[in-house]
Amino acid sequence: MKDLLLGRRAELEALAATRQASGAPVELDQARTGRLSRMDEMQGQEMARAGQARAEIELRKITAALQRLDDGSFGDCVACDEPIAPARLQADPAVVLCIKCAEAREV
Repeated sequence: MKDLLLGRRAELEALAATRQASGAPVELDQARTGRLSRMDEMQGQEMARAGQARAEIELRKITAALQRLDDGSFGDCVACDEPIAPARLQADPAVVLCIKCAEAREV
């Protein structure tokens, strides 16, 4: 699991570098860029910011999962302390709730 988490963290950090370029301020010089092109750039910029925000949340979850690995609580539901199903952890190693507790919170 640790290798999966570290690999995903490396992917997210690599993507962060490319997103920073996409989030650069849009030039307002109409002589260089038309109004519709600027609107497209601004939309792309907002999409890059939203992607960056999601990546930051996932990085925090990965960091927390790595901490749980180190302190021995990895794989235990934070709500009920029961073990999280291995298949659920395989699908998302950063998950903190067992399926029962996750379903209870969705209701």
